[in-house]
Amino acid sequence: VQGQRSTELSMAMAGKGSATEPLWKKAIVRQEKWDSKEDFLDIIYWMRQLLSVVTGVLWGIFPMQGFIGMGLFLLLNAGSVYLYSVAYQKVDEEEFGGTWEILKEGFMTSYTLFLVNWIMSYTTFHFG
Repeated sequence: VQGQRSTELSMAMAGKGSATEPLWKKAIVRQEKWDSKEDFLDIIYWMRQLLSVVTGVLWGIFPMQGFIGMGLFLLLNAGSVYLYSVAYQKVDEEEFGGTWEILKEGFMTSYTLFLVNWIMSYTTFHFG
């Protein structure tokens, strides 16, 4: 399922999928009308992955440690997704299964990616 999702997203982002315009263009337009629930959730998923890599590297460069680092990541991750979907895109949460459905989309993958990047960059910059 995950491989299929990334293939569909890359095709749609390149303008080769069923979408009439690339998804990344729709993602940056405020209050965009989403053709399908899956397109919007794909954007949430990949936005989270990008945020996780950036945050993990930053937390490693600036020696963030312990529960403070994890807590700040969780707040930043959930907060940015919520603000993007409700304030920027102004989607009807119920149309996508409720707030919880939007907030959990891609969360565990992004958390794992964050931890790997945090550990690797922290080790590289402070023990290398």
